Amino acid sequence: MKINITNQSDKIEKDSVIPVYYQLAKIFEKQIYEGKLRPGEALLPEYDIAEKYGISRMTVRRAIAELVSAGLVYTQKGKGTFVSKPKLDNVVFELGDFHKEIIGRGMKPSTKLLSVKIVKADKHLGNKLRVEVGTSCLFFRMILAANEEPLVYENKYVVFSKQKPILETELKDPSLSNLAAIHSEYLPTISKKILHASIVKADEAKILGIPLNTPVFVVEQTVYNAEKKPMGWGTSVYRGDRYKLTSYTGWSIED
Repeated sequence: MKINITNQSDKIEKDSVIPVYYQLAKIFEKQIYEGKLRPGEALLPEYDIAEKYGISRMTVRRAIAELVSAGLVYTQKGKGTFVSKPKLDNVVFELGDFHKEIIGRGMKPSTKLLSVKIVKADKHLGNKLRVEVGTSCLFFRMILAANEEPLVYENKYVVFSKQKPILETELKDPSLSNLAAIHSEYLPTISKKILHASIVKADEAKILGIPLNTPVFVVEQTVYNAEKKPMGWGTSVYRGDRYKLTSYTGWSIED
């Protein structure tokens, strides 16, 4: 949660349409972001804050609750309220569009389709797509490359629809979301990605042209429709010797 309205002063405007507790929370938020209040530093006691700004202690408590909810402060019973350290444990990796990223680095991206076929869902795939074992699914196997050097190996599955033939044009955008949309009556609205580190398998090493035991990043992706039913599932294996993942930590970062 982030408090959005900015209070440019350290004064409470009691005639404002903005609630007083919210104004006070913004004052402290501003002081924290500007470094006037440092991590671990204690806020004034509730009584002193109330007296300083001419407001009730209940209003002060509501402001502090807002700051606690935003993760900016924490309270210790019998000791007071303290400024939190920037959170370092909630790290989210976002994998950008492959082609845009490669072009941005001055290289030529390409997608090589290795195979497309209809397969019957086994128990594992059935669990991923929430379909019965034996359900027909489309299987896509492909390589993403830069300057013809393989960087990513992908396996993708979508539930097969006889009313939706496989067309060459759809392979121009072989993203899982696009493939799922083409072969369904619904549009994907949610994409879930899980990342973990691994060691390349023998078949993956051969396709990517890297030695056995090379570290890789594996991203498992599932796309869902508005009713949260899986429409597609797949894995992408990123070469660990050519990729690094960057994450920013702290309260916030401006683009």
